[in-house]
Amino acid sequence: MVKEQIIALIKDKRAHVGVVGLGYVGLPLLAEFARSGFEATGFEVDANKAAQINSGKSYIGDITSSRVKELVDSKLLRATTDFDDLQECDAVIICVPTPLRKTKEPDVSYILAAAEEITKRLHHGQLIILESTTYPGTTDEVLLPMFENTGLKLDTDFLLAFSPERVDPGNPEFQTHNIPKVVGGVTPDSTEAAAYLYSQIVKDVHAVSSARVAETAKLLENTFRAVNIGMANEMARLCYALNIDTWEVIRAAATKPFGFMPFYPGPGIGGHCIPLDP
Repeated sequence: MVKEQIIALIKDKRAHVGVVGLGYVGLPLLAEFARSGFEATGFEVDANKAAQINSGKSYIGDITSSRVKELVDSKLLRATTDFDDLQECDAVIICVPTPLRKTKEPDVSYILAAAEEITKRLHHGQLIILESTTYPGTTDEVLLPMFENTGLKLDTDFLLAFSPERVDPGNPEFQTHNIPKVVGGVTPDSTEAAAYLYSQIVKDVHAVSSARVAETAKLLENTFRAVNIGMANEMARLCYALNIDTWEVIRAAATKPFGFMPFYPGPGIGGHCIPLDP
């Protein structure tokens, strides 16, 4: 079965891992696979970014140029703009942006573009994983039909899963290897293979029953954070009007050992995900 084939390659470090999109999510992920002994190829439409990586330079704050150079020199990591090289990959992970349209609808055009490139080169024995934040159902309603239109069949020829990125840019305490990974496949075989792949680079992998559960979990994480940041700011306005120290109020509430998680007032929600994906 294709699951056993893929897992065997991963176990022996013979799996060639491809990452589509080399931004603040994709590049650290690519580097982690290379650091763990896998041949890792990054796919990027920006030729300048690919050239920088291949010359041992990083344009991401969370990964140093010295680390990139070390991995490039080891021949385990490289970047390319030639998507034909996807044919050489046993596992392909999509890490592209998902912005919002002016109508506030999710723009999945980057996901579709990446999936189209994969579809052209999809072959027996590949594991495809989507990491880009998106709406529940994208993996099985959008990507799966694209891949099966090639004539290849899920579980027989290829596997498909979703695992939401959880990068916290600029936070040195949490990097790819120590952020727990949620993984949900379109099928149980897909879940098992994807979870096994991530277990090679991440300490804690949490498998869920479906891709939709994993997709929805990411939206819950982002919404929870956005709502609570907003509430903290509203409380700060109230405290200011009443001449009460907001920070003292939060410290006092945080002494409760259950049912409360402290959030602090500030300039509001920000970063790459929270303003877009609640």
